[in-house]
Amino acid sequence: MRVFRPDVQAMHAYAIQDSAGMVKLDAMENPYQLPPDLQTALGQRLGALAVNRYPGARVADLQAALAQHAGMPAGCGLMLGNGSDELISLLALACALPGASVLAPVPGGVMYAMSAQLQGLAFHGVPLTPDFELDEAAMLAAIAAHRPAITYLAYPNNPTANLWDDAVIERIILAVGAQGGLVVMDEAYQPFASTSYLERLSRHSHVLLMRTLSKFGLAGVRLGYLMGPEALIAQIDKVRPPYNVSVLNCECALFALEHDAVFAAQALEIRAQRAMLLEALVKLPGVRVFPSEANMILLRVPDAAQTFVALKHRKILVKNVSALHPLLANCLRLTVGTPDENRQLLTALQDSL
Repeated sequence: MRVFRPDVQAMHAYAIQDSAGMVKLDAMENPYQLPPDLQTALGQRLGALAVNRYPGARVADLQAALAQHAGMPAGCGLMLGNGSDELISLLALACALPGASVLAPVPGGVMYAMSAQLQGLAFHGVPLTPDFELDEAAMLAAIAAHRPAITYLAYPNNPTANLWDDAVIERIILAVGAQGGLVVMDEAYQPFASTSYLERLSRHSHVLLMRTLSKFGLAGVRLGYLMGPEALIAQIDKVRPPYNVSVLNCECALFALEHDAVFAAQALEIRAQRAMLLEALVKLPGVRVFPSEANMILLRVPDAAQTFVALKHRKILVKNVSALHPLLANCLRLTVGTPDENRQLLTALQDSL
């Protein structure tokens, strides 16, 4: 139809794999549910909410709780999004000046490019090295050439699961700042990483830090948050839709933060399971395993398409990322699951190879 933009007609909707009856290891979800007693307590709390009213003061309570939980530096502000995806879209909307662009290393998060396209910004993807490290020279050249309004650095990166060199990151941040752009450090996988950019956030007036509660253990709640200098947050917050975070999202997140020790223990177990998986996967013949600081592991197999189908036949669902970028040729991305799920994965992978 003529009413739809040509680029929208050419796009494909985000596809979600059917996981019915499968061991679901394709979406980097925390595999652990709330303990039964906390499920009951949360249900009672949600049932008492005034769902006939728009979200009110509890949103401010959640902002304060997240700031305290994260250890947000003084002088920073915090805004909420319906997942990180909405925050990425709002950033593009707020910065959509004529000729503006977005820059990010690739392969990386798909929403950086999609949000740029939908808001009319050019997207410039700078390939990583074959070992998935930042190509510093290429990044600096692209920053100089395109003067991006927004530069995204995922820390750790998806789907490669690695952290990048801190000194290289700082030089990129300084280069972006010198030409008047913003840097967004995307820490979606922070609960599983050995370090964070948070302690360095206050060094710069043009750096924002984005996190989500999805990997924390609330993927179904859809709650992301963006921290940074108060003046920057105030500008981006102007384009946020009113009441973008529901009373249910808000109360679930507050409840989870009140029981953050439960989620911290889950993250610790996931990190232990990740170490076990890494040790086992490197022993498989013909498989190259890449380092991980997230709740996922990237590996290269002789034939990703064949292995993916063979795993699916054995009721193990992973993500075949081999078509996302040439650097990911024959790569699969595995979510770290429960001990039993990981044992099933290893057995199925051995049989599939």
